[in-house]
Amino acid sequence: MSNELETAPVGTPDEETAQTPETPVSDTEVEETTTADPTPETPTSEEAPQDPAADVPVDEGPAAEPPADEAPNEESGAKTTPFQHREALVAPDLSELPDDIGDDFERAIDITVLKFKEGDIVEGSIVSIDAEGAMVDVGYKSEGLIPTRELSIRNNIDPNEVVEIGERVEAVVLDMEDDEGRMILSKKRAMYERAWGRIQKISEEDGTVEGTVIEVVKGGLIVDIGLRGFLPASLVDLRRVRDLDPFIGQPITAKVIELDRARNNVVLSRRAHLEEALAEERNEFLENLAEGEVREGTVSSVVNFGAFVDLGGMDGLVHVSELSWQHVNHPGELVSVGDKVTIKVLEVDRDRERISLSIRQTTEDPWDVFATEHEIGDVVEGTVTKTVPFGAFVSVADGVEGLVHVSEIAMHRVESPELELSISQTVSVKITEKDDERHRVSLSIKQALPDYKERLEKADTDKKRPRKPREFEREFGAEAEEHPPMPVDASLEAILKELKERGIGRR
Repeated sequence: MSNELETAPVGTPDEETAQTPETPVSDTEVEETTTADPTPETPTSEEAPQDPAADVPVDEGPAAEPPADEAPNEESGAKTTPFQHREALVAPDLSELPDDIGDDFERAIDITVLKFKEGDIVEGSIVSIDAEGAMVDVGYKSEGLIPTRELSIRNNIDPNEVVEIGERVEAVVLDMEDDEGRMILSKKRAMYERAWGRIQKISEEDGTVEGTVIEVVKGGLIVDIGLRGFLPASLVDLRRVRDLDPFIGQPITAKVIELDRARNNVVLSRRAHLEEALAEERNEFLENLAEGEVREGTVSSVVNFGAFVDLGGMDGLVHVSELSWQHVNHPGELVSVGDKVTIKVLEVDRDRERISLSIRQTTEDPWDVFATEHEIGDVVEGTVTKTVPFGAFVSVADGVEGLVHVSEIAMHRVESPELELSISQTVSVKITEKDDERHRVSLSIKQALPDYKERLEKADTDKKRPRKPREFEREFGAEAEEHPPMPVDASLEAILKELKERGIGRR
């Protein structure tokens, strides 16, 4: 092979004969420029994806390879057009040759035979395909061979899956004539060089690249984007993906976050693209969301302070106080993950990207129904929900609870409400007070008793009856009670004397 190929900017040494290519940047390095997972898997140098052109045979020599974006001029050594921007050499169209070209053989050869050298990009048509590779007519004196491994950056491919007869392809001239007298070309190398220029431009413009996942390595995925792009496992999706095998053969779109031609590294991030797309969707969703709007949603998670509901573009929070008109101890009592719910949008904070929702406000306020149907003095059925030292709470309708004061529980004196009532007990209560503004109602159990009035009248009558004289009154007379009370600071002798004078203590 000629010395020209040693300095031609056509890639890196063969996988089997050259040094191991540089390792792609690790996930840890990627975190400096992205919001990567804090504990990414970092590929080692042995496990890192190989360079896309690493299997191209190139003679090793002491001469250093020039920068990849500058092609040397053989005669003057001057820099020429960057490799990836060069036009492919194309054989002339024979239909456009002059009629008298056949009279001058040498002139015909000069015009019809394409002139090129090793390292040039040529364009030709596929004329045959077999297991060895594809034969290409580039307008030279003989057809060129693209070996199977030079057809694609993918490993172990079928030539018929990559090219077809009659297809026009670009290829880099690797060898003008090998040991068998054949011209050796590389379609993979041409694609590789063209891709570098395209991807570099995309990276500078902060655009995206599209490709197909062709391989899984320990550190992540290899993506065919014209060359072998490395997609770290931590940047495959918005959340950590443990099993990468399902991605093989799948087309993906990703951002270029690291591009180093000297190290032959192209690091991609699908997560960055998804986050960018998601941010746009979130902004659009928030712009179209109005306060007071009623929507359908799905409960995505349940926490102590409420439930998050997926509205189809973002999650909103239903605070525990907005789950029901009744008191709720824990959101899990009413909703579960996956439940379909109807919600009302209470507030949209576009700066903080937060949405406040309500489930209870999608239904009629139970108090309005209760206040319309019942008045003070009505007797209704209720259920005891809680007892407290000063009384008991009774549910008289869905979402409406009233207080029965301890003095209104029974006709007799009640020391402790829980001694008279139990939770879930059904009782009849009378509405004694109703406050529409504060949504409060006072209830009475004893006033709802059928014979309450009779008992009340009997109690009043008992109060008016003359009381029976006490024992000491029967013995000493009622006047004994008219003695003034003894002073508090009186001495013990004075107290005993006073008691003796009153006759207290005698049998």
